[in-house]
Amino acid sequence: MFPPRPAPLVPTAFAVALTLLLTGCSPSGTDGPGPEPAIGAVPALLETRSLAFPLAPYVPDARQLGILDEAQDVLVDQCMRRYGFRYQLRRKAPSADKPGDNRRYGLSDAAEAARLGYENPRMAGASKPPRQSLGPNEQLVLHGLEVDPSKPVPMNQEEAENSDAATTVVGGQKVPAGGCLRESTLKLYAPTADTVDGMVPHSFGFDGFTRSRKDSRVVKVIAAWSACMAEHGYTADNPMDPPRGIGDADLSGPQAIATAKQDVDCKERTNLVGTWYAVETAYQKQLIERNAETLDRAKKQLDERMRLAASLIAAGA
Repeated sequence: MFPPRPAPLVPTAFAVALTLLLTGCSPSGTDGPGPEPAIGAVPALLETRSLAFPLAPYVPDARQLGILDEAQDVLVDQCMRRYGFRYQLRRKAPSADKPGDNRRYGLSDAAEAARLGYENPRMAGASKPPRQSLGPNEQLVLHGLEVDPSKPVPMNQEEAENSDAATTVVGGQKVPAGGCLRESTLKLYAPTADTVDGMVPHSFGFDGFTRSRKDSRVVKVIAAWSACMAEHGYTADNPMDPPRGIGDADLSGPQAIATAKQDVDCKERTNLVGTWYAVETAYQKQLIERNAETLDRAKKQLDERMRLAASLIAAGA
């Protein structure tokens, strides 16, 4: 889903969980395609910022992710101090909830379409994480040795404390595999062998979305939206992307704005958002029922993780 790229110096909570998933095991427990679930009455919806999904309690929201990011920086600094260094970077958790996903099913905000076209203000405002200048030993302590991806590394903190895999020594002390960045990740996201991978609830969400996209009711409403766009002279078959003729270099020009306004109007006329939301919600409920035990453990561990993060931030303030 994501193109390969160099790992950032300051990993986000989502990124580190994803890294653990890619170097560990995929979640299990999801069944193959079955009968399409019942959805009941379909609500009339357009904007998606405030949509509530059944899997939401199992997945950290933007505010919680900010707290986890800040707590991880505290853990990195604690680790670096063992070797006589300091980790100067310290991300701050947001003081209030960030707005929700406004493009879950493509552009659907009429005011945003009229003002910005297809330009996404959340993407445009994204900033690169700050960087700290580090000496050779600091780099080694922070990142650890380069690891042969074909060889196993500890996947939880309990295992890491009893492992010499991919370790080295700085200042007479053993540097853990993956350095302080990985140690902080394991302490926060995988302290014990029975920890549910933090990406499991995310993966169920991805699965529910993928299934909903292929559902006959969503396929039908997308076709209706596409036909509406065609009636107004636009060629569009994917509501998640700008129609043909709108390039990345001109997402907010006059043509893009005119197209975007029609796009949102067609989504409203066909109730694309309401239908897709109802269908995706049904698939998420189905996944929760089939994976209740795993998700219950994940929720309990998320609550424990948030309590740990709060204590770390308080102690490191």
